[in-house]
Amino acid sequence: MNKIGILLLWTILCFACEKESSNPGPVEPEPLLAVPPGFPAPDFPQDNQLTTARWALGKKLFYDPVMARDSSISCASCHHAGKAFSDTVALSPGVAGRPGTRNASTLANIAYHPYFTRDGSVPTLEMQVLVPIQEHNEFDFNILLIAERMMRDTSYVRMSREAYDRDPDAFVITRALACFERTFVSGQSRYDQYFFQGKKTALSAAEKRGMALFFSEKTNCAQCHGGFNFTNYALENNGLYTEYADPGRFRLTGLETDRARFKVPTLRNVLLTAPYMHDGSLQTLERVVEHYNSGGKPHPNKSALLRPLGLTTSEKADLVAFLRSLTDESFVRNLKFQPE
Repeated sequence: MNKIGILLLWTILCFACEKESSNPGPVEPEPLLAVPPGFPAPDFPQDNQLTTARWALGKKLFYDPVMARDSSISCASCHHAGKAFSDTVALSPGVAGRPGTRNASTLANIAYHPYFTRDGSVPTLEMQVLVPIQEHNEFDFNILLIAERMMRDTSYVRMSREAYDRDPDAFVITRALACFERTFVSGQSRYDQYFFQGKKTALSAAEKRGMALFFSEKTNCAQCHGGFNFTNYALENNGLYTEYADPGRFRLTGLETDRARFKVPTLRNVLLTAPYMHDGSLQTLERVVEHYNSGGKPHPNKSALLRPLGLTTSEKADLVAFLRSLTDESFVRNLKFQPE
């Protein structure tokens, strides 16, 4: 073989090897549950362990208006994936456009909550599924009738049997939705990259100043919004009003010491979860910071931690900058949580 032939053969072999090596091969599917650094693994009940079949059934139900009396809304109508599974309005409309009674909380990291609803009245996520179903201003329906609807859909019957080895019923509905929601784990914000993953350039100078202020004794923010999920889950009064239209936990216990107490919310993805407070009355993070800077309004049950802070304009801006750094873009854009 002459030199030109040898050169041509060598070129072909090089390109063939390069093409072969650039082939990434089969892509591993994303796991249903990814636990970020610094987070514990969520606890799944013994009768509702995570499986692909259960997760898929829960996702289908989450986006299906089969849950509502008039089939006009679904879970996703008030809990948008792109808003960290919260809503954009103060009170989300239910069936027939009836306004909800409380602001729709984010479902991000809901697996870690020790109890559920704004007043902490429900002990398990499976039981919480029942709340919007029967609420007059939400789905206004009966879970047994939802199961009847599902029985008329062959795909639901098949998926229920695959997931729980039984036909659609209340057990299947509550377990599947809870199984899906427990995988809403959010822990890849720029704060997480800085604090848990050692990426020291992840936060700006203003965000670092805001972080120092957040965790300082000057503000005491972390006393209620501490831990990996930025909440202690306590039931507190934050001095939003002197008189509350919503009685809070008092509705459950009848105790005056529980009047206008609500569960401390997580601050993860807080930039995306406006409007804020139990009634959605504060529209911006700046207004939230200003509320706490003022010390709040007088109320018999107001937390003893609340007092005027005397923050400067620049300190308030730094706090807001830090709160913005808690946004997890990978979570809110994750295609596995989007509707099919």
